[in-house]
Amino acid sequence: MKWFQKLLPREDKFFDLFERHAQTLVAGAKALTSLLEGGDQIQRHCRIVIEKENEADQIAREVMQSVRRSFITPFDRGDIQALIQSMDDAIDQMNQTVKTITLFEVHTFEPLMREMAALAVEAALLTSKSLPLLREIAIHAGEINAFVESMVQLEDRADQLQDDGVRKLFQQHRHDDTMAFIIGSQIYGHLETILDRFEDVANQVNAIVIEHL
Repeated sequence: MKWFQKLLPREDKFFDLFERHAQTLVAGAKALTSLLEGGDQIQRHCRIVIEKENEADQIAREVMQSVRRSFITPFDRGDIQALIQSMDDAIDQMNQTVKTITLFEVHTFEPLMREMAALAVEAALLTSKSLPLLREIAIHAGEINAFVESMVQLEDRADQLQDDGVRKLFQQHRHDDTMAFIIGSQIYGHLETILDRFEDVANQVNAIVIEHL
């Protein structure tokens, strides 16, 4: 059946949808970074993240509908669903970060939080750059593998920043402001999970490459 399927036209709109979703990840991550600068524009940047998360949800739904309706897909249907879900999980975590900040009315942020948000931007840009390579997996396998390795390194760095940030919060607030420690720890946790979800995206991409080589 595999050789027969190769003779049939593929439904390539999935690639367009992946790439559109990746753009929402970039925009969301950049807005989150701007949000963590503080100041009087926090609410505006919160709205941008929420808008991009809603846009990403719509694209993810379109992918799921297309999976059900398409006769031939560029790769396994389960892989398509897993990839778009992992991408959607990344921007969902950005939205969760915004919800925590809004709920607790946080207006100032630690430098390490901003550094973690910068890692999210880097991860989003790498994802946006790498997803088009799936159109020609055999040609771009080496570049895709480099993308996966870079994402693992970013996630490792985020882990370290979270540990350092939570430790610093504890040292600052252990005697006088337990709530500040709890809220700050939650924000660090959401930021680290964003990088976890981007690593999931890379792992899904890697699984697709392995299956097609």
